[in-house]
Order: sequence, then structure tokens, then C-alpha cells
Amino acid sequence: MTGTSVHLAVYDTFADWEPGFATAQLTQHGRTVRTVGLTASPVTTMGGVRVQPDLSLDALDPAGSELLILTGAALWDTGDTLAPFARTARAFLEAGVPVAAVCGATAGLAREGLLDDRSHTSAVSFYLAATGYAGGAHYVEADAVTDAGGASRGALVTAGPTEPVAFAREIFGLLGVFEPKKLDAWFRLFHDSDAGAYEELNG
Repeated sequence: MTGTSVHLAVYDTFADWEPGFATAQLTQHGRTVRTVGLTASPVTTMGGVRVQPDLSLDALDPAGSELLILTGAALWDTGDTLAPFARTARAFLEAGVPVAAVCGATAGLAREGLLDDRSHTSAVSFYLAATGYAGGAHYVEADAVTDAGGASRGALVTAGPTEPVAFAREIFGLLGVFEPKKLDAWFRLFHDSDAGAYEELNG
């Protein structure tokens, strides 16, 4: 990994509930979460929250980041407004820096050709099929999927819109936020409401 900053893409209509489990724990475990907008102008989330980006997309350098997080948004499916974020995801992956995409952001990556030869998931397979992408054979029916990438490209996490906890789990596993037993306990606590997992997580 190349830095301790994690970058969260923010744009109008972004689904603000999707990255929350991930960003809260990343911040508590020593990462700095910085928001990135198309420009430095404020955006309004799907939940009506106004967000002031920390930096604009043209100032984002993969070399100074540990991860790029892309959330869903209505804008992913209504035009090319967010295509620059998919192109930035390509630059991150080519630089060996991971990308995590959830919900509509997976369709943005599909349109960019980034899912054509990598294991991935999304809301449902036909949602991505509608983009015309060539990666249908690599679609996995799972709550969240991590494709490890390799020496020449970064890892890629994908998840559907109903799986913010599984999305966070994959990010934590990728970045080594928790050791495996605590990661399992964290997931059981927040996904399954398993009260017994609290002691395992904090013991």
C-alpha cells in the first residue's frame, strides 16, 4: 500500500449510507478518509446531506492513496457525468492501488471495461448486463467480492446496494484492518446482530 489516506468519491445523489460502515472503522484504525469531488464545489447526497469535497478529482494521485471508494448514485445510470470517476478507477488499478465499488458504481466500472476479466458482483447480473459489458462470465452471486488483481494491477472490491456491511468486510480484509477472527466477529456483530461477537471483537 502506498499511503494511509483512503479516498471517498462524493457526487450529487451519492448513496451516503453505503460507505458508512467502512469509513467509520477505517478512521478509527488510523486511516484518514478524504472526500473527492468532480470539482471542489459542494455536493448533495441522496439523503440530502451537503458535503464539501476535500479535493477535486484532477488533484487525486493514486500514489498518495491506499484505496478509492466509489458509491452508488442515480447519476451513474443517467448519463456520463460520473465517467471521470470510472476513468480514475482505471488509473488506480493500473497503478496497483485498490478500488472498492458498490451499487451503481459497479455499472460505471462495467462501462469502463474494468469488470470484463475480473471476478465481481453487483445488485443483480442483469443490471450489469444492461451496460453491454463483456464480463458476464465473471459475475459472482455473492454479497461482496474481492478480485485480488495481481502484481500489475490493484485489487477490486464490488458489492450490491443492500450489502454495506459485507462491502466494509471486504475492504477491512483487503487493508488488514482486522485479523481474520476479529473480522469475522465484526461481520457477525453488524450483519447478523450476533451479540456474542462483541466480546470476540473487543476481547
